[in-house]
Amino acid sequence: MDRAGKNDHNTPPRLCAPRRAMPLQPKVLIANRGEIACRVIRACRELGYACVAVYSDADALSRHVWLADEAVRLGPPPSAESYLRGDLVLAAAQRTGATLIHPGYGFLSENYEFREQCAAVGITFVGPQAYAMRQMGTKTLARQAMHAAGVPVVPGSLLPLEGREQAAKLAEEIGYPVMLKAAAGGGGKGIRLIAGPADMAQAFAAVQREALAYFKDETIYLEKAIVRPRHVEIQVMADRHGQAVHLFERECSVQRRNQKIIEESPAIHLSAATRAKMGAVAVQAALAVHYEGAGTIEFLVDPEQNFYFMEMNTRLQVEHPITELVTGTDLVVAQLLVAQGEPLPWTQADLDQRGHAIECRVYAEDPANGFAPSPGPLVVYRPPTGPGLRLDDGFCEGDVIPRYYDSMIAKLSAWAPTRAHTIERMIAALRQFEIGGIANNIEHLIQVLQSDAFRTGPYDTGIVQTLPPLAAEPPDDDAFAVLAAVTAAREQSSRRANATQSESAWAQAARIDVLRSV
Repeated sequence: MDRAGKNDHNTPPRLCAPRRAMPLQPKVLIANRGEIACRVIRACRELGYACVAVYSDADALSRHVWLADEAVRLGPPPSAESYLRGDLVLAAAQRTGATLIHPGYGFLSENYEFREQCAAVGITFVGPQAYAMRQMGTKTLARQAMHAAGVPVVPGSLLPLEGREQAAKLAEEIGYPVMLKAAAGGGGKGIRLIAGPADMAQAFAAVQREALAYFKDETIYLEKAIVRPRHVEIQVMADRHGQAVHLFERECSVQRRNQKIIEESPAIHLSAATRAKMGAVAVQAALAVHYEGAGTIEFLVDPEQNFYFMEMNTRLQVEHPITELVTGTDLVVAQLLVAQGEPLPWTQADLDQRGHAIECRVYAEDPANGFAPSPGPLVVYRPPTGPGLRLDDGFCEGDVIPRYYDSMIAKLSAWAPTRAHTIERMIAALRQFEIGGIANNIEHLIQVLQSDAFRTGPYDTGIVQTLPPLAAEPPDDDAFAVLAAVTAAREQSSRRANATQSESAWAQAARIDVLRSV
């Protein structure tokens, strides 16, 4: 049941609900994998909560599996047969006695139907109610809601487009260039920039195909393309008692193919007045849909610092660590408490930005080969350590980066009192990051950080396209180094297997029981 006492996701919930007593020791099932699953497990440990991992066959030996108290197999490697199977996830939660499900990001995190299914069986979903998730997860509905709430939106269609002719007519009215976007889109999929009328027919068909393929919904809309835009987002958090705050902004303009690769907070060259206004508008947007939990309001900012609502992500963001670094907060702990009816742990007056933080996404991909994915074994994996560094990952040396999922290996974040210091700290850390056995984008990240455009700013979402392509790295001819790395990886796997075998007989029996397929 939704907190309004209904399952109807079209009906707004009440703003407040009776506070209920929390169980003595909540048990959280993490419906995700990799680094975000490990991140949620750390938060559970801090709160004293038990935690349950789920996994596909490709992740059977992954870190999140052996970090959790219990682990349940979902199915074969493809997401559609494992992590996207809400019925299997719910069955795992019921079987293990989990009282909460934390979805992380991706997979089921913005699936309002799954959220309703959790409520129907009495399991708390760590995220917003289905009404807000549906309203803000569908881009056209979100644009309508924000327009009604007085939030500035990018000029374009508020309703889904009925056909190519309507799109062409609207584009002529607001002026090219324009963007066609999937209404149910995300992750940079289902988006086309259209420079003029000659491109409309082909782009319209292409976006519809992608929308149907990626999101099973061919609904698309059109909006004005902001020339040289910056992508700046505001982190918000709200509780069911009508309180909402913002935790300031993140600059996410370093993107490749509409996918973020470097984020920073605070945003560079953003006036204090604009920053304050964006924060206030973000809170206004969250309250307009009676939001609950962690969310992100994403804006496009033009060179004159006019900003426009683009979308809301109704979940935790990949880049949340830099917000935690500059505000001294723990967003995942706050998510877990708010989901159980607790009030927000801070007021707006409690929050401020201290220092500067940058996050780099380290991917298994080959920059010299069109950034093609590079799955395979992590023969060498030695992340940097040191003051002001934070690593969020889900792998160890000897693990395999599977080909079935996103190719991110780790998120490396750096904090320092000033932006210049943070940049130098991050560059030094990336140079110490040793990865062998697969291609990766570390040199590309360094290239961006060292560029004049990034250092001096303000930069826009086209910054990556201004950089020269990287040359392919020469192969490593040192056979002894490769042999040593392989040996080290095998020893790591052996140590992990021995650690598992050294569990008590009772623990082994318990783990064997839950490792069976649900």
